[in-house]
Amino acid sequence: MSQRILFIHGLASSGRFKMADQLRILIKGAEVLAPDVPPEPETALAFLEAACRDFRPGLIVGHSLGGFLARWLKGIPKALVNPTFSASPLLRFNMGEMKYLSPRADGAQSFMVTEELCRGFEELESVQFGMLTQEEKDLTTAFFADNDEIVRHRHIFEREYGKPGIRYPGTHNPAYPEMKQYIVPVLKEILI
Repeated sequence: MSQRILFIHGLASSGRFKMADQLRILIKGAEVLAPDVPPEPETALAFLEAACRDFRPGLIVGHSLGGFLARWLKGIPKALVNPTFSASPLLRFNMGEMKYLSPRADGAQSFMVTEELCRGFEELESVQFGMLTQEEKDLTTAFFADNDEIVRHRHIFEREYGKPGIRYPGTHNPAYPEMKQYIVPVLKEILI
């Protein structure tokens, strides 16, 4: 299997999010592609599908909203870290300008949360489990922090995927020790 990892960051983040660097440090020899994903869902999915065609990852790691987006990329093993299955309520709560939490390559510092953006995510959310095949269930592993302060969707994953999520002590954004002890060992097994 390819030692290439496509990392998909969460909402209001970028490819420079610390998890991408943690993957590079902790999985020696793996090539990690961590692009800045556009905030619009249709544009983001087209962008990520092209990245998969060009980069040919052996594993996709999606964090938070990146986990939601990763699920739409077919035929590739996926690790979802604190994935959301319903981004639109959080987006509606944050209508207007939203600042990026980590630097982006294009220098953008914020994006607009609009009704159109929320509707785009709602449309995907409304059909997301209808597209779920047994093959995709088998290709997907998910991690859930015991103290996630933002997203608590383990029960949704377990209901829809028919298997348990992997729990780890920590918060929504896993710290280096949590990545090293709980998440990366499983990722390494997937990459074998």
